[in-house]
Amino acid sequence: MSAPNGHASSSHSNPNAPPRQDALLNAADALSYLDEYPRGDGLSLHELIDSRQNGGLTYNDFLMLPGHINFPASVVSLQSKVTKNIVLNTPFLSSPMDTVTEDRMAIALALHGGLGIIHHNCSAEDQAAMVRRVKKFENGFITDPICLKPDSTVGDVLEIKATFGFCGVPITETGKMNGKLVGIVTGRDVQFQDAEVPVKSVMTTDLVTGSAGITLEQANNLLRDSKKGKLPIIDSNGNLVSLVARSDLLKNQNYPLASKVPESKQLYCGAAIGTRPGDKDRLKLLAEAGLDVVVLDSSQGNSVFQIEFIKWIKETYPKLDVIAGNVVTREQAAQLIVAGADGLRIGMGSGSICITQEVMAVGRPQGTAVYAVSEFASRFGVPTIADGGIGNIGHIAKALALGASAVMMGGLLAGTTESPGEYFYHEGKRVKVYRGMGSIEAMEHTQRGSVSAKKAILGGSDNAATARYFSETDAVKVAQGVSGDVADKGSINKFVPYLYTGLQHSLQDAGVRSVIDLQKESRAGKVRYELRTASAQLEGGVHGLNSYTKRLFA
Repeated sequence: MSAPNGHASSSHSNPNAPPRQDALLNAADALSYLDEYPRGDGLSLHELIDSRQNGGLTYNDFLMLPGHINFPASVVSLQSKVTKNIVLNTPFLSSPMDTVTEDRMAIALALHGGLGIIHHNCSAEDQAAMVRRVKKFENGFITDPICLKPDSTVGDVLEIKATFGFCGVPITETGKMNGKLVGIVTGRDVQFQDAEVPVKSVMTTDLVTGSAGITLEQANNLLRDSKKGKLPIIDSNGNLVSLVARSDLLKNQNYPLASKVPESKQLYCGAAIGTRPGDKDRLKLLAEAGLDVVVLDSSQGNSVFQIEFIKWIKETYPKLDVIAGNVVTREQAAQLIVAGADGLRIGMGSGSICITQEVMAVGRPQGTAVYAVSEFASRFGVPTIADGGIGNIGHIAKALALGASAVMMGGLLAGTTESPGEYFYHEGKRVKVYRGMGSIEAMEHTQRGSVSAKKAILGGSDNAATARYFSETDAVKVAQGVSGDVADKGSINKFVPYLYTGLQHSLQDAGVRSVIDLQKESRAGKVRYELRTASAQLEGGVHGLNSYTKRLFA
């Protein structure tokens, strides 16, 4: 129906729409106009989810609309709870995959404020040893340096340099830690030497050492005064117990976000286990090593096995936090919350190397899963972790906006210097192996360059990958993941700060100062969202170029 003046009838018939105006309003009234008619652009978080009742959302299906910026990105706080009792300065967790997280990754990620979850596709003893190395780590002290025997050759030193990028190597009588220190080889010592020359003839024996128990400050002073590059730390018998490097001391002044246990000041460390009877013995070793949080690793967490295991853990190790899962529905989450879970891991089939949805026809789009489970779990004070589907900073921001307290990353951290395995070249690119724990290769414990996986083969340990998918007794293994390789991403010492800074800018663009504010204002409808069509997704990416270079950070 038309109004008498020929214009459309007044929009007062639609309370959500502002009234029609025949004349221009005063520009100074723009903000008060919004207050009077607060329709708001876009959709609220609840409307966003409801708008797709006939289909689930992935991270690429929507965007946050920009908010008002009245603060610098540097003040944005990314602090967040990952369990009922653990708060991290950075909402980043590494996935418990044997091509992603061992002790080296766990240490590096914890230094940047996150939490590493060490995989269990290895013997219990090896996994406990990795946890122990994380817990014993102190900034600047290297507790497991590479050592050589006096009869080792210059060629061995050069091989270490080519592989690891350094050649300052302590020489002990046994060629191992805790052996009697007899010298040290540096880059200058091996210059212009034949590869066959034994290191005992070129090593430096006039050493400046520190005594066991020395503080980092004291070690720093010794290094500064001696002008040496390395400071071996020895016990009363002259045995090597650790090593301090000048370069590490300089770097370690730059970890203000390091995630540490408040009481002990040790780095936080997590580890994954299964729910078989033998995993009780595994957890005993991990707890003795100082584990802070255990992840019950299953592709489908709503099982009687996991529920009973959670109850047993809470009775046996009441101070150990338990992250349960994986789940994608409220019904799954409820069972684990009642059992005593301190955190929930969300995701089924959304990982880049996971084919569960394709093969099993079971799972859920990750965006919808994160919203549904997080909204439910938050009512009971249980934090959630979005596991899978994280391919960039924008995905992290969206996962947090949907209610997750943190994200767990596999493919995004695979291929970094700190991930397990050796680099190799494939079609001219420097890459590392990356495989799903549901791949046939993981189930068979075969991995290029994985030390722990090889030990597991030789030691005949139970296979964690088959247990994760309830496949131990299957005559035929049905893969729920694939194996491939990913490009060299360099060190996470550069990559994680890029993720951190980028996420700060994302929250700044949304007009919120913290992860907590992002979730609070999303629930209140103040942070608005927009669905993206396929053409909108194409428009939002790189397009229209003959070629381009995509550099993510510098």
